[in-house]
Amino acid sequence: MSSNVDRHMLEALICPLTHATLRYDAARQELISESAKLAFPIRNGIPVMLVDEARPL
Repeated sequence: MSSNVDRHMLEALICPLTHATLRYDAARQELISESAKLAFPIRNGIPVMLVDEARPL
């Protein structure tokens, strides 16, 4: 599953709430926003950058 994720694309993404950089969690297939305390899911290789879809940390 993680092979479907383009690391260059992930590096370009920022948190939609705080505009901070995100940390990629390959094991959970999530993008972590430490500043917003949210984890955005990656589904089928596509980051879902919607606050309503994010998991609270």
